[in-house]
Amino acid sequence: MVSHEYDPDDNFGHAFHAQADVDEDDALETVAWQFLLLVNPDDEGAALQQFAALRQALDDAGDGAAPGALLREVIDWQAGFHVQEDDAQGLMEALDELVARWRLHIDWGVDDDATEPPDTSVLLQAAFTQLRERHYSLWTVETGEATLAGWITHERDEETMLLVASALGMSARPGIG
Repeated sequence: MVSHEYDPDDNFGHAFHAQADVDEDDALETVAWQFLLLVNPDDEGAALQQFAALRQALDDAGDGAAPGALLREVIDWQAGFHVQEDDAQGLMEALDELVARWRLHIDWGVDDDATEPPDTSVLLQAAFTQLRERHYSLWTVETGEATLAGWITHERDEETMLLVASALGMSARPGIG
């Protein structure tokens, strides 16, 4: 039996046998597939459609494509959200669309007569708290832009998502960043 030492910089170093002939593209697709399964809980069909869209986007983008940005694009409004930082209405609509997949509803606590839109960080916290009560996790990811982006997973998959997101070069965390 071969002994493996843990290398914190290579979280997926033992995912393949040493003799496996896996190139970088195959490894990327494997990790991306795991990501898509996590953000589409109990919906492999949606993950398959998004995976096909990702493969096409990777082909179109060529070498040097940022897999995190491409994944964000292929899951937008289906398994993820990406809105401007100050777009409270867009954030609520996107998250309402995402939670509808599980017949859930988020109580935004927004007064219909309010003259100013609610703060998006307050909305994210409300969504995170209510989803956590139902054993889901709302994730946010750094975009490098003045935008908010993220997705929803099962709460039990947080540790796995941290590894997968990191392997894809995404700075993601459950809750508000």
